[in-house]
Amino acid sequence: MAVQAADNDGTNVEVDVHLNDSLMNPGLISPDKEDLSRLLTVPFSGRIRGGMRPGKKIIVMGIVDLEPDSIDVSLTCGRDSEKEEQQQPPHDVALKLTVRFTDRQFLRSARVSGKWTVEEASTSYFPFIPNQPFRVEIHCEHQRFRIFVDGHQLFDFYHKVKSLSSIDTVRIQGDLHITKLG
Repeated sequence: MAVQAADNDGTNVEVDVHLNDSLMNPGLISPDKEDLSRLLTVPFSGRIRGGMRPGKKIIVMGIVDLEPDSIDVSLTCGRDSEKEEQQQPPHDVALKLTVRFTDRQFLRSARVSGKWTVEEASTSYFPFIPNQPFRVEIHCEHQRFRIFVDGHQLFDFYHKVKSLSSIDTVRIQGDLHITKLG
């Protein structure tokens, strides 16, 4: 299902709100607020219906800002508000992808039981360009996430959070405009 939403400048953009896996079972990314005019605003937080499982993929399409510092895309366990998170132990983060433009790094890490793993940093190339569109695909497999940018496989990230179905939230923040989620 596609939803039309107005971007900040009033232009209409199409948002594909279904996550499809190879078993043809749709999952839904739904914004924390049902206001469609805010559907694509950054920071974004949305639910992954049924959590992650092998065969499911997350697609983030967007445009990098003109003078970017960083972009973060995270798959987390839990959807509490920022206020509630400050009062409780932090949720596990199954995968945090961080794009840093100052040193052209594409980093990945995880947080399990409140502790961050060592950041992994090696990539074959840096695919993000200021003021240009991009497409990130996160494919969930039995042992790992496989990350693609603009159709090129960049790296694998082996699961640190073993209960894939508990990975139920996608969070996006940083210097970008989201044009489509799927």
